[in-house]
Amino acid sequence: MRAKVLSSVGRLAVTNPFLTDLLFGLVVAGVTLVFGRVLGDDPAGAGYALRPLDPAGVALTLVANLALAWRRRVPVTVLMISSAASVVFHAAGHDARLNGVAPLLALYTVASLRAPAVSVPCALPPALSLWHAAFLAPAPFVWPNVAQTSIMTAVAWTFGNSTRMLTERNDRLARLTERLRQEQEDKARRAVTEERMRIARELHDVVAHHMSVIVIQAGLARYVLGSDPATARGALATIAGTGSEALGEMRRLLSILRIDTEDEGYDPAPGLERLDQLVERMRSAGLPVEVSVTGSVRPLPPGIDLCAYRVVQECLTNVLRHAGPATARVRLHYGGELELRVTDDGRGAAAAVREEGHGLIVMRERVKLYRGTVTAGPKPSGGFEVVVTLPLSPVSPTPPTDGEPES
Repeated sequence: MRAKVLSSVGRLAVTNPFLTDLLFGLVVAGVTLVFGRVLGDDPAGAGYALRPLDPAGVALTLVANLALAWRRRVPVTVLMISSAASVVFHAAGHDARLNGVAPLLALYTVASLRAPAVSVPCALPPALSLWHAAFLAPAPFVWPNVAQTSIMTAVAWTFGNSTRMLTERNDRLARLTERLRQEQEDKARRAVTEERMRIARELHDVVAHHMSVIVIQAGLARYVLGSDPATARGALATIAGTGSEALGEMRRLLSILRIDTEDEGYDPAPGLERLDQLVERMRSAGLPVEVSVTGSVRPLPPGIDLCAYRVVQECLTNVLRHAGPATARVRLHYGGELELRVTDDGRGAAAAVREEGHGLIVMRERVKLYRGTVTAGPKPSGGFEVVVTLPLSPVSPTPPTDGEPES
């Protein structure tokens, strides 16, 4: 029952603060009037009151206390009204022990809502009203009452100012929390966008390369189906192998989206160790490929290894699709950085690359992640050349967007 009452009061204070303050003022006024009646009948308190609590005293009590209903809207005005009504009440000869609470509550409100530059001067009116009441007490109690009321005034201001500082601190924390929430939402949106880019990049690399091989081999098989069955069977075998490898790549990509990299059955991302398979597949598709490796061959970080493989894959796919009859040459040099150089002696790749197709954009994005460089363009002697350099010193990509975790 008590918890329900407190909960109801709390909801009322939030939804209708004016009504809450009005009820609070009525309670304080009622308690003050009850004490006035009780103290008026006490012979020991005759030295504090020169006249009984008459209608004028009741009216001043109501003014001093009911003004608290507006304490949040016009706190300084309420402070002045409560203090003035208290002074008039005591100067009229009513009990000096009454109507000292409302000015203190008004001072607390001013200190909780206004800066010290405003609230410190506002402590003077309630202090004066309380000191005035203290000097109206019997002589033996004057100075103890002055000290007591001074302490009460200081305590009321201190509590109000502490409430103000706590409220400001909570407001700052709320703003900071909201800012952090917005930043987290922004990061989440960026992460989703980057994940989509990773998936799109991997799908492009897998689908474009393998489908290019399949389409070319299918065209060859259809062309020689009647005249050269052996060549047609070879082309169909290449189509079957390439399709099977494409399915494997797709399964690996989908498994990355479903499982952790430490789970059993995780198929690692391809790297330069599978370069021979890539070259054989391109040769079977009708593209002669020459490979040379120089420098001190060593294991590469997984991200750079995948990036290098995808770059060679994309370059050879472009040669196969756009260069026409040509020979591709792949040169890898291991030094302080890994240099990939893919050239051809065809005639069609230059126009395709100058269009800045999706493949070259993806290639540039991949290389940029690892602080590498890409140069691409036609050679003076004919054909096309792509040169990619990837630093082999420890580099933290920002962030890796290769579609495969680096583990």
